[in-house]
Amino acid sequence: MSWEKAVRTGTLPEWPYPLRYGEEKELETDVLVLGGGIAGCWAAISAAKKGLRVAILEKGATIASGSGGAGCDHWVYVANPCSDITPEEMVDAEITSTGGYTNCISRYISSREAYDALVELEEMGGKVRDTEDEFKGAEFRDEKTKFCFAYDYQNKLHFRVWGSTFKPALYKACKKLGVEIYDRTMATSLLTEGGKHGSRVIGATGLNIRTGEFVIVRAKATVLCLSRPQRVWQFSTELTGMSTLRPQTCIGNGHAMAWRAGAELTQMEKSTRSLMGSGLNFPMYGTGNPFNTWYACSMVDADGKEIPWVDRDGNVLKGVSDRYRPAPGQRFLGERSINYNYRRPTLVPDLLERVQKGEFRLPLYADLPGMPEMERRVIFGMMVGEEGKTKIPILKTYRDAGFDPDKDLLQSYMMLGGEEMGKKARMQRPGLPQQRTFGEGGDAGGLLIDWDLKTTLDGLYAAGDQLFAGNYHHHAAATGRYAGRKAAEYALVAGVTSVERQQVEEEKARVYAPVKRQDGIDWKELNAGLCRVMQTYCSEQKTEDLLNLGLLSLKEIEENDVSMAYAADPHKLGRVLDVLDLLTCDQIIINACLARKASSQHLDFYRLDYPQLDPPQWQKWITVRLEGEEVKTRMLSIDFWGKLKENYEARNRDYEGWYKG
Repeated sequence: MSWEKAVRTGTLPEWPYPLRYGEEKELETDVLVLGGGIAGCWAAISAAKKGLRVAILEKGATIASGSGGAGCDHWVYVANPCSDITPEEMVDAEITSTGGYTNCISRYISSREAYDALVELEEMGGKVRDTEDEFKGAEFRDEKTKFCFAYDYQNKLHFRVWGSTFKPALYKACKKLGVEIYDRTMATSLLTEGGKHGSRVIGATGLNIRTGEFVIVRAKATVLCLSRPQRVWQFSTELTGMSTLRPQTCIGNGHAMAWRAGAELTQMEKSTRSLMGSGLNFPMYGTGNPFNTWYACSMVDADGKEIPWVDRDGNVLKGVSDRYRPAPGQRFLGERSINYNYRRPTLVPDLLERVQKGEFRLPLYADLPGMPEMERRVIFGMMVGEEGKTKIPILKTYRDAGFDPDKDLLQSYMMLGGEEMGKKARMQRPGLPQQRTFGEGGDAGGLLIDWDLKTTLDGLYAAGDQLFAGNYHHHAAATGRYAGRKAAEYALVAGVTSVERQQVEEEKARVYAPVKRQDGIDWKELNAGLCRVMQTYCSEQKTEDLLNLGLLSLKEIEENDVSMAYAADPHKLGRVLDVLDLLTCDQIIINACLARKASSQHLDFYRLDYPQLDPPQWQKWITVRLEGEEVKTRMLSIDFWGKLKENYEARNRDYEGWYKG
């Protein structure tokens, strides 16, 4: 039974908050941050340290919101005093691994400044070192600094961190600096100078999803720090598991708002089969495996026979320690790279064939008891516990149920998903072609930015997952910190502009339409319908006809079904507005897919009518933007950012960071 039906029948009390539909709260600030996740908090802190007034609008609770709100266990690709790997080398590794389709501007910023952010975070109260000497003497610990490292014990460029401490520390720092935080207030639109499409951004509107109050914020500079779109191809909260690795509230609100305001986006055509959030999986990081958070756990078969590990050249590794060291002639180990230059050791690549021949018997198990004590404790205790969505669902639940990593094996579901699963050796079986994701653990599309992380709209900056090819926790932190700094510099010289009243009234009419109806389509039904359109017309194999039919179907939903979308309370109103933004994101994605008339293995993008893979003339960025009612596209050079070190240093001459090049 739904909430509103329960209220009508007297089963539940009325909505517990005062209803203030239509009432307005007007705010003015120097720097407005939309989204209170990792990037948003860092942007606010950075701007506030410049002595400016700063406000955050966050639709959840800033103390724990966002993709990184629950924690993180890795702080990767970070130039730091314990390593001789340079930021340029780290970015080159990501370029090589993506065929050039990565955001070298934000990647260079994060590689260069993420260590500074880590140290600053420690000063705020975040735990980044083994201060209690829990892992004293471990091979992965630097005894002088007490930093712990992952993946590559020789080059020390991937930190292990206590990420569950980060968001509370950031929240406390925001409050201490006087940042005004408006929780349970979702941003709904960007305000532009004169109310004109494509002009300078001068603030935003928002909705309190508890009271329904309408919020109008004037700002000299605005920083978008919202999430990438999820729930695009699949959505189910009742019958299967989570349909996305990221929180279900990650919907792409910022992408939609920026699009409607006239900003330019790129890489929006990229999507992949869901590997970790298809709804068919077991709990994330809750099964025995040797990947990512569990790297490099020993694996055994049903008879206790150990599965061999090999380096990138196929050489069998003798000890656990060897799994964390580069092969002879290899510079360093990447984070998730499958490129030969940076590939980490793996289980034997012919494991499937060996299982089929009977050499190993299913099921497989993670053999934590068979690992050295420090490695066992750092995997199940720190890594599983500090990664998002693991501290309570996995670590606490398993321990309460009696799981003892010193004695017990943990069953793995590797090899139980068919031949494709065996070849790719992922944690669970990949989703079906239509069970896609807009960047689950990898890069995804977003806003086009320059070296100041400024978008193509004056006054509007972006960070974290809001950026094209955004990824990683450290990337969100470093780019948020950087964007806040640049937005503050802009705000110091920018003037205050009055809000165009007609623009506000039009947005209010759009926002409140669902609560003015007595009945209609529920937000979940509308979301499911959009997913069906994307599954049918924008799946793995694409054609011009299919994509155009997809746009037509979305237009029909927009013209017919949206007018029946119904919300009984402010919370449901927020969910309806989420789905309307999702509809906009779907339209952006399909338009970007139409614009790329070539297939690309690097982007996991396949056109049946343009089957050639990565032809040189199409190895470019395709950008899309809305101009009036028309979609405009253009191409950018794959390396449009120019020289990394020179461009960064030319714009940050006064920055006092540890790295001097």
